[in-house]
Amino acid sequence: MAQTIDGHFDVLIAGAGISGIGSAYHLQTQCPDKSYLILEAMEDYGGTWRTHTYPGIRSDSDLYTFGYRFKPWIGPPIATAEEILNYMGEVIDENGIDQHIQYSHTITGARYSSTEKLWTVQATNSATGEDKTYTCTFLWMCQGYYNHAEGYTPQWDGMADFKGEIIHPQTWPEETDLKGKKVVCIGSGATAATLVPAIAGECEHVTLLQRSPTYFFPAENRNEFADELRRIGVSDELVHELARKKALFDQDETCQRCLTEPEVVKAELLEAARGYLGPDFDIDTHFTPKYRPWQQRLAFIPDGDLFQGIASGAASVVTDEIERFTETGLQLKSGQHLDADVIVTATGFNLSVLGGIPFEVDGKPVDFSQTVTYRGMMFTGVPNMAWVFGYFRASWTLRVDLMGDFICRLLGHMDAERMDEVRVELRMQDQDMEILPWMDANNFNPGYLMRSMHLMPKRGADPIWQHTQDYWKESEELPAVDLSADEFVYSRRSAAQSTAA
Repeated sequence: MAQTIDGHFDVLIAGAGISGIGSAYHLQTQCPDKSYLILEAMEDYGGTWRTHTYPGIRSDSDLYTFGYRFKPWIGPPIATAEEILNYMGEVIDENGIDQHIQYSHTITGARYSSTEKLWTVQATNSATGEDKTYTCTFLWMCQGYYNHAEGYTPQWDGMADFKGEIIHPQTWPEETDLKGKKVVCIGSGATAATLVPAIAGECEHVTLLQRSPTYFFPAENRNEFADELRRIGVSDELVHELARKKALFDQDETCQRCLTEPEVVKAELLEAARGYLGPDFDIDTHFTPKYRPWQQRLAFIPDGDLFQGIASGAASVVTDEIERFTETGLQLKSGQHLDADVIVTATGFNLSVLGGIPFEVDGKPVDFSQTVTYRGMMFTGVPNMAWVFGYFRASWTLRVDLMGDFICRLLGHMDAERMDEVRVELRMQDQDMEILPWMDANNFNPGYLMRSMHLMPKRGADPIWQHTQDYWKESEELPAVDLSADEFVYSRRSAAQSTAA
């Protein structure tokens, strides 16, 4: 089908998930004169919260920090996907963001011209098959960081022999019926911890099979501080602000304690697990990881529901490795066999750098693994573009808010200086700087990141060339960034081009 030109926008936002909707709010609030468009591949907003439909899908961090700073959250701290979608829908409706979104539009390519100072973005309307072309001055990538179409499933011997059903949570079949079935859920992360208690009362029995243990933080799904503020008549807006500040303070304190007194935090987490599982449960084998707390994501389990499911007998946990699949289940390396009608592979996802979209700058393909990141959001050699990549140890959305402020300030600075292009480039003092992988494995080392580190942009030894993963520092540093500093290189279109435009 013939290509059509669908207009020019000051800013094009990729994705109508939690990052894209938040970014759109900040853009239209802080830069009201900027025209913008959101391209979303799916038929509706929501991103992760719409694609993931497995039983029990919920947040694994509190909504006082996962929610936007500008929109009060009034529900329980840990929310279901439906509650999060309703919250996002209210943000869209209340701010007229829906008129800026084109759904069912998949970006298939983006190329930048340093001469024109423009991005040309190709997209396909999946509903009609029509190919479209857009131009924009600034490209704001909010499409997430993993492949939405397919999760990560290791290949084990004998998988084809299994007579039951193998399901990855990321692509959960709508018609799945687990009643009366034996289920084995492979994995020990937040997805498994969510799914297992959700199906424990539905299936005959569910077994959580993990190669190694994970730390979990069980607590009531309520915020006593917020509840008390509401009880005395504090407004929702102020409750949200204060509860958010306290949650961030508590999270920072926990993160620091994980570094300064990891054994104490470890003992506290294990004691919390014993409170649900009882003194005779083998905590050492099943819930005592080899890494320190927060070296991988620490998942919150509301009301200890995972532990409650195990304590009740509706669920069980096995810590072992898979030797092979059999016709009737899984043969483990210890010699134990787990019978199963359904095997769920909650084994993670496939990381995708900027959605796997092919990028070009001045006719040359961009290999992001050969770029160096500026604070985990911009990249050397790639002008007029930012990528929202959130936090591992704090709520993802916190960075959406911080980056919204930063990018809007950057766009305002460019307008004030009459500049059409901004690039980040290594400074003279950075020429001999050590170039390192995106993330220090001693700092944070989840499997999905380790598997795909070679695809990610590089970091430098200087903190400005890193995604430090430290919200508390960034909340002070990003607003103070000098936009005239040497790492920012600005330019404008020629006089002839400006006249023609």
